[in-house]
Amino acid sequence: MREPDGAMRAAGSGRAWQRGMDDAAEVLAGAGQITLLAHVDPDADALGSALALGIALRRRGADVEVAFASPERVPESLAPLDVLGLVVAPAAVSAAPEVLVCCDAAEPARLGSLARLLDTAGCTVMLDHHGTNPGFGEIQVLDPTAEATVVLAHRVLVAMDAPLDVDVARCLYAGLVTDTRGFRTAGPDAHRLAAVLVEAGVQPAVLARTLMDEHPFAWFSGLSAALGRAVLEPTGLVHTTIPLDDVRRYRPEEIDSVVDVLRSAQEAEVAAVLKQAGPARFVVSLRSTGAVDVSAAATALGGGGHRAAAGFTREGTEQEVLAAIRAALV
Repeated sequence: MREPDGAMRAAGSGRAWQRGMDDAAEVLAGAGQITLLAHVDPDADALGSALALGIALRRRGADVEVAFASPERVPESLAPLDVLGLVVAPAAVSAAPEVLVCCDAAEPARLGSLARLLDTAGCTVMLDHHGTNPGFGEIQVLDPTAEATVVLAHRVLVAMDAPLDVDVARCLYAGLVTDTRGFRTAGPDAHRLAAVLVEAGVQPAVLARTLMDEHPFAWFSGLSAALGRAVLEPTGLVHTTIPLDDVRRYRPEEIDSVVDVLRSAQEAEVAAVLKQAGPARFVVSLRSTGAVDVSAAATALGGGGHRAAAGFTREGTEQEVLAAIRAALV
């Protein structure tokens, strides 16, 4: 198996990463049945990784299914990526997969109710790029230096000598362009991979608009309300809250876009969006403009992520959650 561009070169971690990739490629190439999981509330990186691998494996003759614990449907902007209809409902997932592949889940809890499959699968392969990932599964393809999990999925596909057709390339590009914020945080390897994917047939402008720039007109009033509630604190923390009614009214794509609007404030050091998930429960997205490591704060509050983008879920009132964020950022 050949080493793809961008593989880790650090001595110890590089050998461990390479071994995990080779093992993953060998197991997947020989498997007859494979279940691929994205984390709850899947983004383009999680679902793109799962579908890219799933499409390639199905076309090699494997029995493949892709799933996530919630929500009930694939996010509208990501639905066109599932060209083979691989996504199944959680209730329809195989109870004991031959091989289970977990994509972009920083910890088992991010798999939601489907984390139970970790106990029943014949073999578990984990692909992830979160620095806060403690490591799980028999085979671990974990590289915190990778810009996105789709980078790791591509490396595994290369190790398998799987052909890169346009359907697989679109799934990979979707995760790459979104997790790098339109390549703002992308390094040389990510740009090289993007070139490979465009050469395979991806139309960057069309795909990026669908994933990042396109929102229903009705969302403008919701965005206006969210920004109207925004508060800038002297520390550089900018935050707003999305009430439960709005979380239910708008697509996840719209709700998740608010935090990057807050981060664009010139005075911002950290942006936080508190998405209400219950009477006293909030799912919080954190973004840093550079100096602050929000993954440390998120980890302290029971979550995880990256230096510039992280999140957590917490019980409590809005003010209690905000107080916890302030304390964790000190």
